[in-house]
Amino acid sequence: MEHQARGGKHKILDECSLPLTGVKCVDKIITEMAVLEIRDEGLVMTEIWPEFTVDEVKAATGCKIIVSTDLINMQQI
Repeated sequence: MEHQARGGKHKILDECSLPLTGVKCVDKIITEMAVLEIRDEGLVMTEIWPEFTVDEVKAATGCKIIVSTDLINMQQI
């Protein structure tokens, strides 16, 4: 998915503002910027596209991100 909505609005937030159709049914978010895993401790960035910095991904996200100590670069397939 795209990391941000048009106009730079955050799509990844602490809390959903829309009616829920499922609860806790997503455990991973993959965007053009990064791979984010939803874990008990929070949203963990495990992979990043080399074109972006950690700070850019954090700024594009509407909630706190924990950067994995094993952060790797995403590979183009």
